[in-house]
Order: sequence, then structure tokens, then C-alpha cells
Amino acid sequence: MREFLKKKGVDISVKTYLVDAMGAMAFGLFASLLIGTIFGTLGDKTGVALFTTIEEYAGTKAATGPALGVAIAYALHAPQLVLFSAATVGFAGNALGGPVGALLATIVAVELGKIVSKETRIDILVTPAVTIFSGTVIAMFAGPGVSGFMTAFGNLIKAATEMQPFLMGILVSALVGIALTLPISSAAICIMLSLDGIAGGAATAGCCAQMIGFAVMSFRENGWGGLLAQGIGTSMLQIGNIVKNPLIWIPPILTSMITGPIATVIFKMENIAAGAGMGTCGFVGPIGVYTAMTKGGAGMWAGILLVCFILPGILTFIIGEVFRKTGWIKDGDLKLDV
Repeated sequence: MREFLKKKGVDISVKTYLVDAMGAMAFGLFASLLIGTIFGTLGDKTGVALFTTIEEYAGTKAATGPALGVAIAYALHAPQLVLFSAATVGFAGNALGGPVGALLATIVAVELGKIVSKETRIDILVTPAVTIFSGTVIAMFAGPGVSGFMTAFGNLIKAATEMQPFLMGILVSALVGIALTLPISSAAICIMLSLDGIAGGAATAGCCAQMIGFAVMSFRENGWGGLLAQGIGTSMLQIGNIVKNPLIWIPPILTSMITGPIATVIFKMENIAAGAGMGTCGFVGPIGVYTAMTKGGAGMWAGILLVCFILPGILTFIIGEVFRKTGWIKDGDLKLDV
């Protein structure tokens, strides 16, 4: 059986499902819900009807589900018929169980589809039938329960942040920031938990602390290329260096624990769930804050500039320099191959 599964490309592991598949979710979300939200904000502020029309199609469940299904199937190296069928599975999973429902349904459907793929003479019927049937069954039976649990858990985090903005600001900011740098999708986590409001603002602070923090702290090793790659790309580029010297991770984490409560207590920064886990990647995080706090005025802009850009750079740089002076971080520890 092990050899058969290997031949079929079925690799049952934590990395496959929680790293590769969940990571692919971020691309599916970005290519539908996130980009739709950005166009919707542009449409509201510019009055351009085309932008609003794009949001009406791209930013809906009808578009997000298939995008998630195809993205996850692609990450699992699905053959063509399974890949195309995953669009239907993603739609069913997202409609019945939200993003987590789409993830579970698509994983099961794709793996079963891979197993039967090209095993019969009527592959064009059997493979999509097995893929769509199995995925829809999982979506029907598991989707609502999983979606309800994730919603309840997300509401608990949001309620706790409202009641204890200082402590939860520290906790949410640090944890979501850590998730952003790890090879998992912080964006998918925030969307699955519907992490919006000031909890979303705390998550944004943590993600920005990681991205801008690493970008500035490693400038002497990586220059402008590294600054842009990490600052508007991803701090995940540092994960190899973190494995070699975990101490390089402490400055941006400490920074996130400072900027998190600043976001929640001082600026009462909010974000939409679609932007909370993105940080400064493509400036989606700040755009999400603007979308959530569209009438925030000067305070909103001050919060965006300080929490998302200025404080992460200054604080992480200072803490990083202290670590360099003590020898905990050495020259070259933050060097990237960019």
C-alpha cells in the first residue's frame, strides 16, 4: 500500500497538509477574496464602477471557493482531471464550511482522485466523479461543524481582545506574527478565524513587525533587494537563518509585543479578516486597515504609519543592534540568497 500511495503521489504528512496545502490557500485567497477587497476599496474611494464590478465577482464565496480548491489541488500535485474537479469541490467546501471546509474537502477529494486517476479505461468519468463526490460528502458532513468551531473560536479571541486589549494585543500580535514567518499561512489562519476588528489590528501589528523588522534589521547584509523582498514580500525568507540561529527571531517578536498593544490600546486599530494576516505584503495589511477604518481620520493614518512601518523598523533595529553587541547575532546571520 505504501508503494502504491507513493506511486500515486499521495504523501500523508503534516508538511503536506498543514504547510503545503494551507500555504496554497493564501494564493487562492489572494487571487479572489483579497484582490476583490482591494478593488472594492478602490471603487468606493474613486467612484470607478469597474473596480466595484470586479469586487462583486472576485470577492464573493462563489469565486473564493473554486480558487481555494484549485490552489490546494495544485499544491498537492493533482493530475489534470483532479485539478479541474477541485474547483467544484472548493466551491462546495467553502459554501458549506468556509475556508476550512474547503481545505478539508479538497484535501480528501484530491487524494482520493489521485488514487483512482488513470486506473480505469473510463478515467474521464471515474476520476472527476470520485473527486467531486468525495469532496462534496466531506463538505456536507464536516463543513458546518468545522466552520462553527472556527467561528466560535475566532469570536472568543475577538471578545477577549475587546475586554483585555493590552494583554491580548501582545498575545495576538506575537502569535500571528510568528505564524507569518513560519512556513504556514497567517492570512489563511486569520480568514479561517474571521479575525477582524481590533484583534485583526493586533494581528496586523505582529505581521508588520516581522516583515519590516527583519527587512530593516538585515539591511547591512541584504541591502535594498533584501529590504524590498522582506518588507513587501515575506519574512518567511529568513526561516532558514532562524533554524541556524533562533536568536535572530527574538527582536521582531519583542517588537510585535510592543506594537500589538499600541495598535489595540492607543490607536484602536482595526482590520478586516482578509488583511489581518498579510502584514505589509503588497501593502494588503495597511489597505485592510484603511478599509476597516475608512472614517478613522488622522488617527488612522498615524496608526498605519507608526504601527505598520515606523515603529517596527526602529524598534527591531535597536533591539537587533543590542543583540549584535552582545554577540547573539553575528554578521552574516541574516544573509539571504536574493
